Amino acid sequence: MIEGFRYLPELLNRDEQEQLLAELRVKIRKSPLFQPKMPGSGRPFSVQMTNFGPLGWVSDKDHGYRYQANHPVTHNPWMPIPDKLLQIWKQHARYPAPPECCLLNHYHNEKAKMGLHRDENEQDFSAPVLSVSLGDTAVFRLGGTNRKDPTSSLKLVSGDVIILAGEARNAYHGIDRILYGSSQLLKNGGRINLTLRRVTYPGEDSRKGPSSSG
Repeated sequence: MIEGFRYLPELLNRDEQEQLLAELRVKIRKSPLFQPKMPGSGRPFSVQMTNFGPLGWVSDKDHGYRYQANHPVTHNPWMPIPDKLLQIWKQHARYPAPPECCLLNHYHNEKAKMGLHRDENEQDFSAPVLSVSLGDTAVFRLGGTNRKDPTSSLKLVSGDVIILAGEARNAYHGIDRILYGSSQLLKNGGRINLTLRRVTYPGEDSRKGPSSSG
C-alpha cells in the first residue's frame, strides 16, 4: 500500500471498545447525530454524523464542506473528544499537537457507504488522519494521490485503527460497504468510525478554524 499508511489491527480490546462506546452515547445526547448534505445538489449523505472537539466537520447544500465550532442543529459547542481517543493520538499519531476534530460517522444500515475522497479541508497536511473502527466490519478502499490510481481493499474490524500520514495523507480512500451483522458491539448493528484530525496549524486558535474551502 501507499507510503505512510499504517494499520494497527484490534488496537482496542472488547472492554475498551465497550467503554468508549458508552462514553460516545453520553456525548451524542449533547451533540446529536445529524444528516449532512452534499454541496450544490443538497443530496443527503448515506451516513449520519456528529463531532467532538473544538471544531467539527459539516457539509450542507449552500455552504459546502467546512469546519465550525458549533453543532449545525443545536448551535451548541461540540462535546470534548474522549480521553481514550486523545491517548491513541498521542501514542500513535507522531505529531506534536493534539487533534482538534473527532468526526463520528455512523453507518446505520446496509446501504451506508463513503465514496472515494481525500481529507483536504485542513491547513497542515503534515498532520496525519487517524481512524478508529467500532462495530460491524467495513470494506475499506485505499488508492493513491490521484483519483485514477490503482486501489486496494482491507477489511476493518471493530477495534482496528488506521493512520494516513506522509504520502498516504493525501490518498483517496473510502468505504465500499459494511458487512452488516458481523459484530455484536452495537445493539442494532452498524458501524461507527471515529476520525481524528488536526485542522489548524499548531499555535493557532482552534475555535476559528481554517477558511472554508467550499
